[in-house]
Amino acid sequence: MNQQPWWRGAVIYQIYPRSFQDSNGDGIGDLPGIISKLDYVASLGVDAIWISPFFKSPMKDFGYDISDYRDIDPMFGTMIDFEALVEKASRLGIRLMIDQVLSHTSDQHEWFLQSRQSRDNDKADWYVWADARPDGSPPNNWLSIFGGSAWQWEPRRCQYYLHNFLVSQPDLNFHNPEVREAVLNNVEFWLKKGVHGLRLDAINFCFHDQQLRNNPAKPAEERKGRGFSEDNPYAFQYHYYNNTQPENIGFVEELRTLLDRYPGTVALGEISSEDSLASMAEYTEGNKRLHMGYSFELLCDEFSAAYIRRTVEALEQKMLDGWPCWAISNHDVQRAVSRWSTGDSPAPDFAKVLLAMVASLRGSVCLYQGEELGLPEAELEFEDLQDPYGITFWPNFKGRDGCRTPHPWSAEQKNAGFTDAKPWLPVPQSHLSQAVETQHEQNDSVLNCFRHFMRWRKHQAALIRGSIAFLDVPESVLAFVRNTPEQKLLVCFNLSDQAVRCELNIHSAAVIDTQHGLKTGSLDNGILSLPPYGCLFSTLD
Repeated sequence: MNQQPWWRGAVIYQIYPRSFQDSNGDGIGDLPGIISKLDYVASLGVDAIWISPFFKSPMKDFGYDISDYRDIDPMFGTMIDFEALVEKASRLGIRLMIDQVLSHTSDQHEWFLQSRQSRDNDKADWYVWADARPDGSPPNNWLSIFGGSAWQWEPRRCQYYLHNFLVSQPDLNFHNPEVREAVLNNVEFWLKKGVHGLRLDAINFCFHDQQLRNNPAKPAEERKGRGFSEDNPYAFQYHYYNNTQPENIGFVEELRTLLDRYPGTVALGEISSEDSLASMAEYTEGNKRLHMGYSFELLCDEFSAAYIRRTVEALEQKMLDGWPCWAISNHDVQRAVSRWSTGDSPAPDFAKVLLAMVASLRGSVCLYQGEELGLPEAELEFEDLQDPYGITFWPNFKGRDGCRTPHPWSAEQKNAGFTDAKPWLPVPQSHLSQAVETQHEQNDSVLNCFRHFMRWRKHQAALIRGSIAFLDVPESVLAFVRNTPEQKLLVCFNLSDQAVRCELNIHSAAVIDTQHGLKTGSLDNGILSLPPYGCLFSTLD
């Protein structure tokens, strides 16, 4: 088998530290809690972990508002804890990736506290400041993702500052070379600590249009998409000028130059633009930009075999030499089994086939904690919400708390074994039957099926690095061929709860592999038969 970088075809397990495991009884997960559960993570067969922010923060956006990029928030532990995490992960053969939120800081960051004081201090130009229009209104029509204007008045300077996200998350001015240098120095701090990679939050938001041109209006028929519903005014614009600027590519290349000084490290960019697939291709082009990119195309509500094929093929046509990373769940969206299921209680077999499907596409995979258990979205009461996004848009949009509830470890222990205290979000009763300890004892559980599939996948060269070519089949069936010089693999999934039978245009001899642990169909004289939520993996001549 040819050697290739570790991250190509890797499965990366995302840990949301607040909700993984509490070690000190304050109801919030922490780094020692993660350390205590790393053996479990290793048992999944994943290649790396990505840990969401644990840096010092006022937690207005739960860590994505950083007030000190080089310090760990006391609620998560200490630098000694982080070093112990690095050491144990290394011992278990798990690579460690961390979130880096570069486009904006907390309004409590020392840079912003200084910048807001006057127009002539050392940090005066470190954030995006602009004068009011003659009538006192904001400089332009840019909107915040969290609702309302993206501009906030600052009386000390008598100017507005830009915030693409919360008011408490002011945007840095990346047009200032001093800012770029300081940001890269912060990144290098963690590279020196031994991290193997960076997940770059909203990486295409670093630069803004210096002319501050208005974003054009978006027609009503185009407003739903990219995860935004029509009750959020953000959906009313084409966001051409407040993100994804040409200068951003130069910064990405600077970042890659830094990473190349630390062999084996990798950058995974989160990209959300008006054409995210095209941006993914651009941001991963050649060998001097991001190693991988992922977007929200498979994190949306739309679900069908045809949609998945259309999305992957569109990226394949645009990303000629880059490397994709696919995700169907994360800490910002409703869990996939609930988002895409047609029933009230998603079937375990549905969770199994979704996991196998995303792990069989060309690219790497981000797996969000709890996906390996088939967890559905938690239903929370308004008074339990913590997410400012959900509180603002309730009840049409219930926010992100439903996918952030504590990881269920044991059905028998208090709060599912997550904490002895009151957890920061409640543990849903509906999750107890899917707890780790329970599923560990069930041979056909989602957890054990995923473990089995991951062990099998590691030996399939075509799934790790092969090309992909889709086959024409009727809806509910997703079929493609993954191909390397040493292995040609036919892959078919039935994404519905009904058995399917269809003709498959495959003429070479097929040897069906049944060692993957999923429900297997048959291929007889070109006729494919798949059970509900079943699959077929066949080696072709």
